[in-house]
Amino acid sequence: MNTERFNGRVVLVTGAASGIGAEAAARFAAEGADVVLLDIDDDRGNAVAHETGGRYLHCDVAAAADWDTVATSVHEQYGRVDVVFSNGPGRIVRTVAVHELTEDEWDRQIAVTLKAAYLAARTFCPSLGRTQGSLIFTSSVHAGIGVRGCAAYAAAKGGLLALTRQLAVEYAPAVRVNAVVPGPVRTPAWDGIDSAGVAATIAETPAGRLGDPADIAAAVAYLASPDASFVTGSTLTVDGGWTISTTSS
Repeated sequence: MNTERFNGRVVLVTGAASGIGAEAAARFAAEGADVVLLDIDDDRGNAVAHETGGRYLHCDVAAAADWDTVATSVHEQYGRVDVVFSNGPGRIVRTVAVHELTEDEWDRQIAVTLKAAYLAARTFCPSLGRTQGSLIFTSSVHAGIGVRGCAAYAAAKGGLLALTRQLAVEYAPAVRVNAVVPGPVRTPAWDGIDSAGVAATIAETPAGRLGDPADIAAAVAYLASPDASFVTGSTLTVDGGWTISTTSS
């Protein structure tokens, strides 16, 4: 790990109180960045900020007013933004067929995933342009693989890939925009999955294990770094091979 790769850089991470977001915040901090952690879980967000030496700010990623408050605070303290990792939450609605999904459930999933990414871009793309910065979204293998009961989640995550390509063109060459596409990663979302379900997923994964949030954090750090200076509008799949071997179910 290059502990100086992000020296002098200001990095924003959403969904930073746990899972991939918390691990990404730790990774950026370990590589020298000033990290601003955004979440709605204030207790855990503050705890992760304390552990990483970052700064925590409350932010409902689906609320434009919260983004405005964050932007004001960040610009007042740091005067710049170099990386925004828009790491939306996982599936937050019931796993049911689309005709059983309520309109409110659909709207909430789209809001915290796709609308949140739009708000992140609207708020910070001008700032990223001034620093030749990087915007990274967390999509999912659900964007390209059909899994029963996940319509809202798949639509939101698929929309992120289209948005990635659009923004990469719209803000080029000043801002690089990419997406990381995780497969089965051991985050709190897996806490309710029984051992048989975990074993079945591992059996479908050529790497022979579930991913770790650190695997995704490493990919995000690469996409944000100078090492990826010629990478934009791309999707980096980090799934242990799951998408090349699984079948929809």
